[in-house]
Amino acid sequence: MASKRRGILERLNAGEVVVGDGGYVMQLERRGYVKAGHWTPEAAVEHPDAVRQLHREFLRAGANVIQTFTFYCSEDKLEISGNVTNITGAQINDAACHLAREVADEGGALVAGGVSQTPCYVKSHSENEVKAIFKKQMDDFLKKDIDFFMVEYFEHVEEAVWAVEVMKTSGKPVGATLCISPQADMNGVPPGECAVRLVKAGADIVGINCHLDPLTCVRTVKLMKEGLEKAGLKAHLMVQPLGFHTPECNHTGYLSLPEFPFALETRSLTRWDIHKYAREAYNAGIRYIGGCCGFEPYHIRAIAEELAAERGFLPPASEKHGLWGAALEMHTKPWVRARARREYWETLLPASGRPTCPSMATPADE
Repeated sequence: MASKRRGILERLNAGEVVVGDGGYVMQLERRGYVKAGHWTPEAAVEHPDAVRQLHREFLRAGANVIQTFTFYCSEDKLEISGNVTNITGAQINDAACHLAREVADEGGALVAGGVSQTPCYVKSHSENEVKAIFKKQMDDFLKKDIDFFMVEYFEHVEEAVWAVEVMKTSGKPVGATLCISPQADMNGVPPGECAVRLVKAGADIVGINCHLDPLTCVRTVKLMKEGLEKAGLKAHLMVQPLGFHTPECNHTGYLSLPEFPFALETRSLTRWDIHKYAREAYNAGIRYIGGCCGFEPYHIRAIAEELAAERGFLPPASEKHGLWGAALEMHTKPWVRARARREYWETLLPASGRPTCPSMATPADE
């Protein structure tokens, strides 16, 4: 279907800040709609109202892009998971695209059709087999009204390149994000070289998502930017990090932390942490800024509020939020009223409330 919406590249080429949405699988697992382990997205078919509601919360918080809830929706992943016996990947893709489009249209947002890494890559390392899986997903998306493709959550740049090459045949813009550390991908390819390979494959937007915390991911995107500049290549930059503190900065990220996945709450970022992240990302030249696992709607609102001057407006969700705690001025307790100021929240060092717990852990991959 022909679209009159301003596309993702049109917006980025104009220098606009594009706010992405947040995390789905972890949020929906906590709400009782996704099964931890393989984290497959059959909830798009089984519980569409739950997915629709989360889409709406991200849109209200300020997201300009709604990603389809199609994480790990390749047929090989669905088969391995054992979570789905009577629902196909095509049915999930169809339902997820419908839900994302429905909600995006409520607020002038774009829809990104998402594909992620496959078990097939690790098992067979066959380019033809892996690309066939991506093409099947792409064909499903092209039957629906999506605006661009998002190749996300890839630990190996080689597989991400294959995904980009397939998605570019659609004629639609393609974004590509890796879930890697500042050191390298899982094959030892450094971030700068990863970015070069993705852009040469056809990616219009490149960056990092998931696995590590915001400031670490921004640092990795900076390395990607340096690599592109040295190679004389250009692309838009994006970042969608974890909503958890991961100061260990280990190679495989939060997957190797002892708290993953059911005890990460004490590592959660505050809205004020997100303000700092959004500013750091913007100052680094990143214009597509969102979140991944652990990013809740109020985190997305914090991005939109921090960059309100650059965007020219606040999101609808800010109607119920006093900037920098301003609403606390009406509190009955004077010590709470004293917190209605930016300086208080910017300098606060939050306590965990767990006196016997360490501030850092030893990751399993170290």
